[in-house]
Amino acid sequence: MTQEPIVKIEHLSHRYAASWAIRDINIEIAQSGIVGLLGSNGAGKSTTMNILCGCLNQTEGNVFVGGLDIRKQPEEAKKLIGFLPQTAPLYMDFTVDEYLRYCADLRKMSKEEVRPAVEDAKERCGVAHFSDRLIRNLSGGYRQRVGIAQAILHRPRLVVLDEPTNGLDPNQIIEVRALIKEIAADRVVIFSSHILSEVQVLCKEIKMIESGRIVFSDTMDAFNNYVEPHSVLLRMENPPHAAELLQIPGASQVEFLTERQVRLYFSGDQSIADLIIVASVQKGWQLREISLDKSSLDEIFAQLSNHSKKN
Repeated sequence: MTQEPIVKIEHLSHRYAASWAIRDINIEIAQSGIVGLLGSNGAGKSTTMNILCGCLNQTEGNVFVGGLDIRKQPEEAKKLIGFLPQTAPLYMDFTVDEYLRYCADLRKMSKEEVRPAVEDAKERCGVAHFSDRLIRNLSGGYRQRVGIAQAILHRPRLVVLDEPTNGLDPNQIIEVRALIKEIAADRVVIFSSHILSEVQVLCKEIKMIESGRIVFSDTMDAFNNYVEPHSVLLRMENPPHAAELLQIPGASQVEFLTERQVRLYFSGDQSIADLIIVASVQKGWQLREISLDKSSLDEIFAQLSNHSKKN
């Protein structure tokens, strides 16, 4: 017997007034782990997540969580979902304990469940030592942890996090990443971001949205094929003519940025850097700096959008 997917989104579309925010979104997630939802600002990520979590009724299409239709069986489906929106829904004049107990009441948890669930969520999110502190007196990182705590309080099968590392400092980002990995050990976590590096660090699968449509859906390994370096930046004290650089195996185009700085485009093996270093030593180019360029996120979106249109 085939196991029911935890998330199944079929031909999902939503329109605000005359314009479509998302169009014909199809997503299926069957196993626990972290799935990245990557897209530029305004691409349709938040609309998709708001519909998935039952905060917004779609114009077209169907959404199932654990086999339950989110529109036809909203109360039962929402018991399986934990959601942290981009702006955490925190009450600043509540203590951490008061807020989590309030969230438990909203989720209609039984009185017997509330205390152990609150204690477990606080421990997992590292905020137990702030139980009696007002949320307004917590740092941004700890407020975000409290937001995640309310999302996992009822032990959902699906946790949806919308830009959860936004606005955090580097140390807080590392801590929240570790927390998200721990949460994903036994459930599905959908992690939304417009920052490519965040998704690459955390996710094993990626769904990429651009202009309201899915333009890529595969593993992170498959996605990384699109962000392989395709040019190298060189700074030389005695640079050769472009024709001489083009004689390097794999070189396809040369662009002089300044008198001594050159961008060399290539295809194929990244070992071209080794070939450039050897040639520089042999021919006296006096190479001072060499670095591989990465495709920008905008370039990747454009490549994937064009590929999607052709298929």
